[in-house]
Amino acid sequence: MKKNLLIVAIVAMASLFLAAGIYAGTAFVDNVKMENKIYSAHTKGIADFSHKKHAEDYKIGCGECHHDASNKPLSLKAGDNVQGCAECHPKPGLAPKGKDAPKLSAAEKMQFHAEAIHANCIGCHKASNDKTGTKNAPTACTKCHPSAK
Repeated sequence: MKKNLLIVAIVAMASLFLAAGIYAGTAFVDNVKMENKIYSAHTKGIADFSHKKHAEDYKIGCGECHHDASNKPLSLKAGDNVQGCAECHPKPGLAPKGKDAPKLSAAEKMQFHAEAIHANCIGCHKASNDKTGTKNAPTACTKCHPSAK
C-alpha cells in the first residue's frame, strides 16, 4: 500500500513539473518594455510594444519581427519560445556615425541592437504608412520613446 502511494506521489510530482515546463514554453507576454540588459543606461525612454495590437489589430505575423540568421521570417505562433533580439544583435546602441567612424557593412551595422530594432520597426512602420497612405505608424523617436524619466 505504501509503495503504491509513493508511486502515485512520484507520478503526480512528475506531472506537475511537466505541466509547468509546458506552460513556461507557451506563456505569452502582450506588452513588452523594449528594455535590454546589454545597456548600462538608456538615453531615451523605453518603448512599449504590444504583441496583441500588432498581431490582432494590424494582422502582422510573428515572423515579421522574429527572423533567422538569414533574415527569413520564423514560423511562430503566440507562446513559442524565441530568442531575444540581443542574442544576435549583441552590441548596445547604434553603429558609430560621422566622418571618423569606421566604414561598416550592412551586416556589421546589424550587430548593433538599436540599429537592428530601428531598421525592423521603423522600416515596417514606413512601409505601412506608404501602403495605407497615412502616417498612422510612428516613425519619429518621441512617438515610440516616451520622455526619459
